[in-house]
Amino acid sequence: MTNRRKEKTTVSGILLSAAASLLAGAMLWSCHSPATNPNKNITKDQFNGFINDSYTFDLDKIRSGIMTLVENDNDSTQTDIKTRKLYRKGTEPIWVNRYGIDSRADTLLKHLKDVGRWGFSEKAFYTQELENDIRRLRTLDFDNREHTINNVAARLEYRLTKAYLRYCTGQRFGYTDPFKSLNNLDLVNPDDTTSRRKNYRQLFDIPIERPDNRFYQAAVSVARGDSLAMFLNSVQPRDTELEELRLRLANTSSGRQRWLLLCNMERRRWRRQFTTDTGNGKKVVVNIPSFMLLAYSHDSLMTMKVGCGSTKTKTPLLTSQLSRMDFNPLWNIPMSIIKNDVAKHAGNAAYFDSHRYFIVERSTGKRIDPRHVTANMLKSGHYRVSQEGGEGNSLGRIIFRFDNKFSVYLHDTSSRHFFNQTTRSVSHGCIRVERPFDLAKYLLNDTTDQWDLDKMRITMGLDPATEKGQKYVSDTTKTRKLVHSRTIEPKVPLYIIYQTLYKMPDGRWEQFGDIYGYDAIMKKQLMPFVERTPTHRNQ
Repeated sequence: MTNRRKEKTTVSGILLSAAASLLAGAMLWSCHSPATNPNKNITKDQFNGFINDSYTFDLDKIRSGIMTLVENDNDSTQTDIKTRKLYRKGTEPIWVNRYGIDSRADTLLKHLKDVGRWGFSEKAFYTQELENDIRRLRTLDFDNREHTINNVAARLEYRLTKAYLRYCTGQRFGYTDPFKSLNNLDLVNPDDTTSRRKNYRQLFDIPIERPDNRFYQAAVSVARGDSLAMFLNSVQPRDTELEELRLRLANTSSGRQRWLLLCNMERRRWRRQFTTDTGNGKKVVVNIPSFMLLAYSHDSLMTMKVGCGSTKTKTPLLTSQLSRMDFNPLWNIPMSIIKNDVAKHAGNAAYFDSHRYFIVERSTGKRIDPRHVTANMLKSGHYRVSQEGGEGNSLGRIIFRFDNKFSVYLHDTSSRHFFNQTTRSVSHGCIRVERPFDLAKYLLNDTTDQWDLDKMRITMGLDPATEKGQKYVSDTTKTRKLVHSRTIEPKVPLYIIYQTLYKMPDGRWEQFGDIYGYDAIMKKQLMPFVERTPTHRNQ
C-alpha cells in the first residue's frame, strides 16, 4: 500500500494475473499440440466479474477499522498503550499489504500458540481470532457484514501488532513493571489529605532492563522485514531457574500453586542491567519473605535470621555493595518515630537521659537541653534526635553500610528476643541481623588475623577468643583502643530481593509467605495474560 489519499487493491486482480498466465498457456498449447484445447476461446474479459468491492482492499476503510479497534480497546498493559499510540500516529500497516499477508503472520502465530507453556492463555494473544481471519483472507471467505475484506484486514493488522508487542516485550523484559506497581503503592504521608500531589515511597530500586522507545521501534522495524523468526528467538528468556519453575508449572494442577509459580517465574524474567559481583566469590542475599540472610562464598554458605521492615515501612528491594562496618554507631532517629513516639516526651529530661537520646539544632549543630524543647519544635524538622552509640543503642553494636537512596542498612539490634518470632517484619526499613559478628568476620578479608577479630569482639562487648585478647580485657591499667570502623575490601555484593519461592543452595525450592502482598499485586498485573478479560471478549 502507498500513501496516496485513496487506494484500492483488488485481491481478485491478483487472481486475474494468474488467469492471464493461464490464457497465455492456452495460446502456447494451441501452437504446439494438435489436440483441441477446451480453453482456447477464453478471454480476459471473462474474468472481469471477479473485480468487485467484496474483494477490494480500501486503505481508508482499513485505517478506519483499525481506529475503531483502537478506540474500543481499554486494555492497559504497557504494550497495549504503545500499540494504540502507534496507530494513532498514523503508521502504515505492518502486516497487511496489497497481497494480503505473508509468512510473517504464520511465524508469529507459531510462537503465540506456544504461550501455554508459560502458563498464559492463547486467548490473551488472539490466536484463534488470528487463525480464523488468516484463513478468511487466504480463502476469500468474506461477507457483507462483520467479515468484509477490509474489516478482516483491519482486525489482522491491529491484533497481530498487539499480540506481537505483548509477546516480544513480555518475553524479553517481563510482563509486569515493578517500578510502576511497587513505587506507587505506599504513600509517604498517608494521613495527608490536603496535598494534590501524592508522594509515594520508592520500594523497588533494582536496576533491571526495561523496554524503551528504541526497543519498540526496533520491534516494529523487524516485523516489517524478513528477520522476524530470529528476533522472536532472541527475546526468549535464558534463565535456568525460570526453566525449572516452568517445568514445575507443567505438572501443577493447584490454582494457588500455579499463581505462586507464575509470580516467581515473572521475577526471573527481569534481567539486571549489570551485576555487582566482584569476582571474589562472596555475595550476600536477603530474601525478605524468608526473613533470612544467605552469605555465599566459593565453597561455603552461612545463613542467619533477619528482621525486615514492617508492612507500613517496608524494606526496599535493591542491589548494592557492602563497603564499610561502623562499630557502636549513633542512631539518628527517623522523623516518623520522633512524631509518633519521642515528641510527646518533649521537656522530660529524664526520658531523654534514660534512652541516651540527645537533641541537635540542625542549623547550628549545637546540642539543645531537652528541658527547653517542645513537641512542635521536635516535629518541625529543625532538630535532630539521636541516640548515643554503645550498649542499648537500637542499632546494636555494629552497622553494615552500603550505598542506597533510602538510608537503610544491615545492623545489630539491642532487642534480640524478636529473632524467636516466625514473622519478623518489625523495623522501619533497615535489616536487623541475628549474628552480626559472624557477618562481620565473613565480610573481612580471609587473611584477617585473630587479634584483629578479637579487637572487634571487644568493641562489640563480646568475649575475646584469644589469650592475648583475654589478657587485654583483664588489664585494667590500659585504656582500650577500640575499633571504630572497618573498610570492606573488596566490596561484597548485596541483593535485597523478594521471592516467595526460592531455590536454596542445596537445590530445594522453598515457599515463603507473601508478607508485603507483592504476589497479590503481581497476580493482578499478570491476569490479562492468564485469563481473558471482558475487554478482550468484546473485541
